[in-house]
Amino acid sequence: MSVKSAKDSARPAAGRNGTEKRTDASAGLAALEPTGIRNIALIGHSGAGKTLLIEALLAANGMITRKGSIADGTTVSDSDPAAVHQQRSVSLSLVPLMVAGTKVNLLDTPGYPDFIGEMRAGLRAADAALFVVSAVDGIDATTTALWAECAHRRLPRAVIITRLDHPRANYDAALAECRKAFGDGVLPLYVPVRPDGEVTGLLGLLSGTATDYVAGEGPSERTATADDVPGAADARGELIEGIIAESEDETLMDRYLGGEDIDTAVLMEDLETAVARGSFYPVLPTSAVTGLGTSELLDMLVRAFPPPTEAGVPGATDLEGRPGSSLGCDPDGPLAAEVVRTSNDPFLGRICLVRVFSGTLREDTPVHVGGHGLADRGHQDHDTDERVTHLYSPLGSALRPVPFCVAGDLCALAKLGSAETGDTISSRDNPLMLATWDMPEPLLPVAVEADTRSDEDALARSLGKIAAGDPTMRVERNQETHQLVLWCMGEAHAEVVMDRLREQGVKLHTVDVVTPLRETFAGPASGHGRHIKQSGGHGQYAVCDIEVEPLERGGGFEFVDKTVGGVIPGTFIPSVEKGVRAQMEKGVSAGFPVVDVRVRLVGGKAHSVDSSDAAFQAAGALALREAAAAGRIQLLEPVSAVSITVSDEHVGAVMSDLSGRRGRLTGTTSSGEGLTDISAEVPDQELLRYAIDLRALTAGTGRFTRSYLRHDPVPASFTPS
Repeated sequence: MSVKSAKDSARPAAGRNGTEKRTDASAGLAALEPTGIRNIALIGHSGAGKTLLIEALLAANGMITRKGSIADGTTVSDSDPAAVHQQRSVSLSLVPLMVAGTKVNLLDTPGYPDFIGEMRAGLRAADAALFVVSAVDGIDATTTALWAECAHRRLPRAVIITRLDHPRANYDAALAECRKAFGDGVLPLYVPVRPDGEVTGLLGLLSGTATDYVAGEGPSERTATADDVPGAADARGELIEGIIAESEDETLMDRYLGGEDIDTAVLMEDLETAVARGSFYPVLPTSAVTGLGTSELLDMLVRAFPPPTEAGVPGATDLEGRPGSSLGCDPDGPLAAEVVRTSNDPFLGRICLVRVFSGTLREDTPVHVGGHGLADRGHQDHDTDERVTHLYSPLGSALRPVPFCVAGDLCALAKLGSAETGDTISSRDNPLMLATWDMPEPLLPVAVEADTRSDEDALARSLGKIAAGDPTMRVERNQETHQLVLWCMGEAHAEVVMDRLREQGVKLHTVDVVTPLRETFAGPASGHGRHIKQSGGHGQYAVCDIEVEPLERGGGFEFVDKTVGGVIPGTFIPSVEKGVRAQMEKGVSAGFPVVDVRVRLVGGKAHSVDSSDAAFQAAGALALREAAAAGRIQLLEPVSAVSITVSDEHVGAVMSDLSGRRGRLTGTTSSGEGLTDISAEVPDQELLRYAIDLRALTAGTGRFTRSYLRHDPVPASFTPS
């Protein structure tokens, strides 16, 4: 979320092309009670039409007078410069609007798999989901996976079929695809009216009314006729049976089958109940271009979806991790809010999008900001007391002041210096920690370097800001390769990170990721270390002889003193070991650390005056280098245990690809629902771009995890990077 300045946000904001006007840009929307709020996330693959649908809803609601364009970068949701550059949503965006006295918070989520973290943040903040499906492109595997994720959370859902204005739109095929992918609980609530093949309106199957959408005019409602939609009676019957099947009134089905005409008000009440508990999923056709279905959708958002009071509140603990009292969506309860997104503005600094679960956030209030449990992502545990100075209701690039934010609502906070995505905001007198949501693991490494030494400090500062708002990115400063590695979700994610760094004035470039190898001795070897120097006064004198032999993998390092007769005084034996260890860290062949060896000190000489700790350290290091020169050094590469989940149809392709990556298959297991888990051991060198390649192999549906297993010898025919 980007903003221009607090001053700009306090007056009507023009669009980026200077022509769009928002009628309420200076007045933020603040709900008074949780029952008057609906939090709804728009879910669907990239290009399905989520952002343009929001533009159409804003226009239908009177909040904008002209719909924006993705190509021109003028949509309300995609105000992020990276989104304008890539011409797709790359971050979570909040668009609130007032519908019939109810505040509807629309959360526009990215549909590209690289930004799954932003999508999950949207689900965390939402109480229901709109699945947006293109009538042109249908459903992809990513959308199906997202549906399963929402089903796991029992989130209320509806399906919106978009782009019906497109020449290649096929509503019937899209509906059939939705029912096949999502289940029989998916049934149309409205169907398109197509007198000559072109969609001109909608027919409400329950209401029996038709709404005509004429270009340049508002929608007009009339009584439906038998000619509007052939087969509408059958579709209506199927819809009624589907609603009755979810009804708590067990007599309703018998009455319906007996020929009784069930009252529409009863059916609508049962429909709303079934949708709210996540067991029935109405379908609504729409077109962002013509405005088709926007008024019906606005009505459905308010009537069919539940308020925050019917949704659960995440579990909370105190700062020591002890369970606290259960929270509810109560404006008068203990304050418990969560930062679901963080961005940086050049004028206002850090901007936090916050979902309030309990209590009420007010201006000029002291709060506790805490984040725990993300240390593995570079977010160390932190607890800070700060003061909330101003609350805002965000609308794209505009921040509009609001006096308070009650439980169940969302708002934006500025100038919270320590807040990061995933942090809990609670009362300073009663600090709490909300349970964190699942964060996907970044698996694509990207090594970066600053162009100049002066850019290094700027790079470090900018990375800190970006990492605070993006828990799906992990920053690693590899101590072995001395590389700065950004772990990202994929190429598109990496491109966004790079764009944001450059926007902040950082000059940098990418380099090849270096795999941290190890060295070991392939067989026994002997080394003679002689360090003798005379330069007036005290000189340096140390001689040592060592024998080196390899240990089993994982054997570590052993140092054994086998000297006899006191040829090396006991005080200098540890000095030899220290010198050997220091040389092992530096490497003896390719500059990688030496592991899994036993070093025996078998002889040497000392001088009563010139011998010293430093001299024997130097002799020990020299002896190891000479042993390496006389023996044979084996390079070792890291190997990871990889667990891959793919659909059954892609198992063969994935296993064949693993073989080409020098992977060793260790097992396959059917995990149900047409999925297979594949276990393998794969060299890390072969996994550098696996996050991208697996997605290409499996049409975007495959996922994997990895964990370090061991180091294995590098094949003689293979040259690692």
